[in-house]
Amino acid sequence: MKIALIAHDKKKRELIDFVQKHRMAFSKHELYATGTTGSMVIAETKLSVKLKKSGPLGGDQEIGSMVANKKIDMIFFFRDPLTAQPHEPDVSALLRLSDVYQVPLATNIKTAELFISILES
Repeated sequence: MKIALIAHDKKKRELIDFVQKHRMAFSKHELYATGTTGSMVIAETKLSVKLKKSGPLGGDQEIGSMVANKKIDMIFFFRDPLTAQPHEPDVSALLRLSDVYQVPLATNIKTAELFISILES
């Protein structure tokens, strides 16, 4: 399965801890991530992650393109709903594409736990 990992700045630690906790499950899949988040995941988990640009520099759009081209099967996008994002239109477009192409998208820890239970089964 091809899985995208994305996190806003205030949620990066939460995503990294989540990936570390479920490292074995993630290690069985092909991982993609926006630049900063992916670099941090690699540094702390030693997992293989294919990096895209940082979110504000077009990484969300790159992941969105992969969704539109059916090259992503699941997304873990830990969003910060309380902080305005300078690239909010890109974020909205990615969320819309995940709906259009019916790609499961976890935007918070509780949904991510449901998704990971499927990957671990």
